[in-house]
Amino acid sequence: MIEVRSIRKSFGSLEVLKGIDLDISKGEVVSIVGPSGAGKTTLLQIMGTLDKPDSGSVRLDGVAMESLDRKEMADFRNRRIGFVFQFHQLLPEFTALENVMIPAYIGRASTSEAKARAQELLDFMGLSDRASHKPNELSGGEKQRVAVARALVNHPSVVFADEPSGSLDTKNKGELHQLFFDLRERFGQTFVIVTHDDGLARLTDRTIHMKDGLITDDKNISL
Repeated sequence: MIEVRSIRKSFGSLEVLKGIDLDISKGEVVSIVGPSGAGKTTLLQIMGTLDKPDSGSVRLDGVAMESLDRKEMADFRNRRIGFVFQFHQLLPEFTALENVMIPAYIGRASTSEAKARAQELLDFMGLSDRASHKPNELSGGEKQRVAVARALVNHPSVVFADEPSGSLDTKNKGELHQLFFDLRERFGQTFVIVTHDDGLARLTDRTIHMKDGLITDDKNISL
């Protein structure tokens, strides 16, 4: 599903990733943990095509990312990759339903297709009665579930999440963490999650530890 080979990345004189090799299988829920500055978010952004490595290669769903031009990359990202960030990044002028529909519109889905898919996801997440509400009318947990729905609207192969529960209280964290596994069971997505939350890391199928730009441990957990 994801193949990372010999990835290196520097910012100026600082080498952030020092030769990363990693394989992630379809349907896995994987956490990436480590201290601040370990290179976790940089690795996530490179795997998600939001940044480019200085050297090395990334292959997603059998497609070599370095073989795509800018337009092809943007199209691939829209159709095959979903993103969830620490802060929901919903557009305040649109309703929950409209926010979820936006990536589908970008992917040239019809209004009826986009609305049906967005409603399906909001229903699954228990947000049917919040579909017409704007972000300022939603709780923190509701906003983040809308953000997850938005990430899933185009049926992506993989969802990359960067500290997705970092801004949530304990109750909402637990609900969001469980949601990732419920979604994997329902829709079959692969999830790669950067987190400082030990509770979430313990739940995932696999925990990848990073330090100083290197993978120091890759622990499989029996389901």
